[in-house]
Amino acid sequence: MKGLQALILAMVTVMAIATTDAQSICSMPASGLMACKPAVTPPNPPPPTSTCCSALSHADMRCLCSYKNSKLLPSLGIDPNLAMKLPSLCKLPHPANC
Repeated sequence: MKGLQALILAMVTVMAIATTDAQSICSMPASGLMACKPAVTPPNPPPPTSTCCSALSHADMRCLCSYKNSKLLPSLGIDPNLAMKLPSLCKLPHPANC
């Protein structure tokens, strides 16, 4: 669970930092991060989109785990618990084990 949470936190951090599709964090383009944001934003998040899942499937999960202790996610309206569920919701074969 902590690994997934770290992944989500990393994605949110990337969303906050990246401003164009040319930029990426942990091999995840800004557009992919933005595609995932609705799925990790309370109170009634929609399921992750195929764009979100595709971007997440190509991300460097270990790199994303390095953001797990970031306090940025809650400040951006991201629920870390929802973020931890993204790899599972996207049916990724090998979610990060942070």
